[in-house]
Amino acid sequence: MRAMLFDSSVLQLRDMQVPDPVPAAGQLLIDVHACGVCRTDLHLIDGELPHPKRPVIPGHEIVGTVAELGEGVSGFAVGERVGVPWLGHTCGVCRFCTTRRENLCDAAGFTGYTLDGGYAERTVADSRYCFALPPHYSDIEAAPLLCAGLIGYRTLAMAGDAQRIGIYGFGAAAHIVAQVARHQGRSVYAFTRRGDVAAQHLAMRLGAKWAGSSEDAPPDELDAALLFAPVGALVPLALKAVAKGGVVVCGGIHMSDIPSFPYAFLWGERRVVSVANLTREDGLAFMRIAAETHLELHTRTYALGDANRALADLREGRLSGAAVLSVRGA
Repeated sequence: MRAMLFDSSVLQLRDMQVPDPVPAAGQLLIDVHACGVCRTDLHLIDGELPHPKRPVIPGHEIVGTVAELGEGVSGFAVGERVGVPWLGHTCGVCRFCTTRRENLCDAAGFTGYTLDGGYAERTVADSRYCFALPPHYSDIEAAPLLCAGLIGYRTLAMAGDAQRIGIYGFGAAAHIVAQVARHQGRSVYAFTRRGDVAAQHLAMRLGAKWAGSSEDAPPDELDAALLFAPVGALVPLALKAVAKGGVVVCGGIHMSDIPSFPYAFLWGERRVVSVANLTREDGLAFMRIAAETHLELHTRTYALGDANRALADLREGRLSGAAVLSVRGA
């Protein structure tokens, strides 16, 4: 099959012919139709994530159809459409897995990082970590739901019942979570790169109460700030924007160093927390929300062989919404 392969020797993918994968017990063989291009993929290619599988096929926002069932698989049928997320496997027996915190499992496998992913015509995935997808989204639209949507949902959930939500970095995850927050009756304040008028207009069109630069102070104190841009310098800015008792939630797997800041920014029982991965419960809960609403997904489609261009566009901030690779007639 054709695949985009990363061997970590150069900071780009290679277009290769590799053997078709074979499903082991408990796995699905999936014909990939589409795969989202996530900032985590960019962190992998840029060498910012340690100890990847070598070589590895990136991609963890996978949409496809089941081509074959591995031994012992139940609950899926050949031809069924499925989605494959970042969390691809856990041990099931550690103290995290047995207390509904499988996202923290030390023996977890991650799609497109320690397990081969979806920048390919076919992939295999543990059936226990695959999701049915709401039918009213196309393959291209559904792809960003598998990480931008899921991680955005978990990030928002960590804000508790906060009503005034600031979102820093208005890209793939933010444009989805903003709609979820509005669906839940919350107010959204969008923070973008200075001068990114397109992202600010998109935020306002999706129901934001205010949109401006990350350096600007919002018109109201925030109850929570969600950070999707991997920029540590945003943490002090977000702390200044949240009210006492507020929380700053860092939603990415990688972030540049957080600069020092006065204790007064944190005082008043403000908190800074991070999001690590997701759980299957997150996936099921978010897919229910996606099914009962019609989220507006903004995507730019690229051919599989153009994955390096998609990553470059993401790196340089040339995207509004999500990049998605069209693999097989998506």
